[in-house]
Amino acid sequence: MLKLVFLAAALLVAIPALAAPDVEPTQTKPTRATKGIMRYDADNDGMVDRSEWNAGQEARFRQLDTDNDGKLSHDELFARASASGRNVTPSERQIRRRAAYFERLDSNRDGIVSQEEFMALADGNFSRCDLNKDGRTDTAECRQALRRKPGQPVNAGR
Repeated sequence: MLKLVFLAAALLVAIPALAAPDVEPTQTKPTRATKGIMRYDADNDGMVDRSEWNAGQEARFRQLDTDNDGKLSHDELFARASASGRNVTPSERQIRRRAAYFERLDSNRDGIVSQEEFMALADGNFSRCDLNKDGRTDTAECRQALRRKPGQPVNAGR
């Protein structure tokens, strides 16, 4: 919402400049979000569609797969968390959460996460965030989806 307010304010400021004589307007792209679901908004339209999400998740898998063998070990999956520069030993709670997440990803229980397993969970995550099932989502819709209790109707709380 705040992003829309800033965009509207920017347009109000830019309109007189665009109408000024002998002034050549410059085109600028909106700043691309680097956090959350919006980091996958490749076309900067303010929404993430399924193809953008899938491309982002495939790139994320390749980034995590440091030995390029097409699968993720537990260590590969959580290496970035350890490489954050803080060299802090994870707490027991973090270790349990990581183990549970890895087990959730490793659906066939073979001790590795294939790209298919990784993408299956990613697909489920997108579907959960796409509340209105239009094939697109954004931060607000995803936050609303994550606040819902399982089985709660889409329009509840609106």
